[in-house]
Amino acid sequence: MRSLEEVLVDWEAVIGLEIHAELTTLETKMFCNCKLEFGADPNTHTCPVCLGLPGALPVPNRAAIESIVLAGLATNCDIEKRSMFYRKNYMYPDMPKNFQTTQGPVAFCMRGHLDLDVDGPAAKERYQLDKLEVGQERENIVRTDSGYKAHVGITRIHMEEDAGKMVHLGGGEGRIAGATHSLVDYNRAGTPLIELVTEPDLRTPEEARLFMQKLRQIYLAIGISDCSMEEGSLRCDGNVSLRRRGAKEFGTKTELKNMNSFKNLHDGLAYEICRQAEVLEEGGQIYQETRHWDPSQKRTIVMRVKETADDYRLFPEPDLAPYDLSDEFIESVRAKLPELPEQKATRFAQDYALSAYDARHLVEHRETAAFFEECMQLAGADAVTLSKPVANLIINDVTAYLNANEGVVLADTQFTPARAIELVRLLADDTISSKQAKEVFAAVMEEGLDPSAIVEARGMKQVSDTGAIEAVIDGVLAANPDKVEQYKGGKTGLIGFFVGQCMKEMKGQGNPKVINELLAKKLS
Repeated sequence: MRSLEEVLVDWEAVIGLEIHAELTTLETKMFCNCKLEFGADPNTHTCPVCLGLPGALPVPNRAAIESIVLAGLATNCDIEKRSMFYRKNYMYPDMPKNFQTTQGPVAFCMRGHLDLDVDGPAAKERYQLDKLEVGQERENIVRTDSGYKAHVGITRIHMEEDAGKMVHLGGGEGRIAGATHSLVDYNRAGTPLIELVTEPDLRTPEEARLFMQKLRQIYLAIGISDCSMEEGSLRCDGNVSLRRRGAKEFGTKTELKNMNSFKNLHDGLAYEICRQAEVLEEGGQIYQETRHWDPSQKRTIVMRVKETADDYRLFPEPDLAPYDLSDEFIESVRAKLPELPEQKATRFAQDYALSAYDARHLVEHRETAAFFEECMQLAGADAVTLSKPVANLIINDVTAYLNANEGVVLADTQFTPARAIELVRLLADDTISSKQAKEVFAAVMEEGLDPSAIVEARGMKQVSDTGAIEAVIDGVLAANPDKVEQYKGGKTGLIGFFVGQCMKEMKGQGNPKVINELLAKKLS
């Protein structure tokens, strides 16, 4: 198959997402009082309602409705005052009622949107983006200095209940293919689940990835879900079709089910785009079907022909009355909205003179955003001056450490905001070099000592005395007359050699900035 970059020259991808989030921060299920608990012994949190036994009647969870309204307000949705539940009929062994209670065409949350900042490598997937001037608009994007901003519509966010869990034994990777038998755990059946459906506004796998990442940040900020993709509380289905560049009509779409990581979402969509292009270019036909992304084989596999709305035989749920949300209820939920990640990033950029890129990356995780904010409080009058080096420290060193130590959270490490500020001050006043700062950071994580104590114990203080440095430089230049002549003859890259020799003579404690300045003067 051709690469994604090659395919997108001739074809345009049309992508829509369906993102499911379990409301894991609630205590009970959607229509009964069964406890929500991940990892509990199988089939220990069930009752006649969530098992669909005859005569059992559902009772709605008010806190779940508050949560979905909160999600709608956080994603710029209109809140529909009147909506209702339907029965969606299908036979799955992990849905004991043989129907799912869900919402119909009118949901609690309708007509929302999110704007994506796409820059760096992510922006390169947009075909011919470089031909747009800054500020110029095309379709749903506006060119920016570092990439573009994409406007993605949200069709609706509706409420439904989750199914149970199938455990397949004897097959590969726990899948049904090749399994000798299957077990059913109904603990999850009836868990409150919200599904966000986007408009078909996404055009690249990177935009899809960024949309889901931003939505996850929002859900975490408003506290409605733990959004654990590993545990299945956040899942994504991707719908994708192709059309020739310049065409208006959509092609036939396929659906990729239950992608449980940002990487799988990106890679699954990228593969499916390339696969569809190959089929169409060979004169074949794309069928509307549901496919599974297999990350081990790096390809999509047909699961089933896609059902249509008629197949589900939707009809109003007779056991639940329609909902009439009052203005007072909606406003009471709105009052609970915290500062959202995008708002926090804007504030960081304005208050601390950070770039939009740095501010956006700081708020990717709640703990790093909170850590940065505490650092700024400790910095006091120097907050603006120290904001950039603190941001660099968090985005680069702290993030790299957490990524390398899976399962470790920042709050459990030896690195506190006070130590971060101390380390940055040591770097700012030239007590240590940037290279030494990385060594000190690693030592803090390992030994749990303050940065200044580590610098003192290891004799790491930089020498910035110009007299002492000049003496070393004179010795290095005198020992390398041939290199001096080559430098003056045009080989200015030799400056790195001279700096290295000086640092070697000073056992790594010379101030590189001062050394560079003095060398430039002596060699001019």
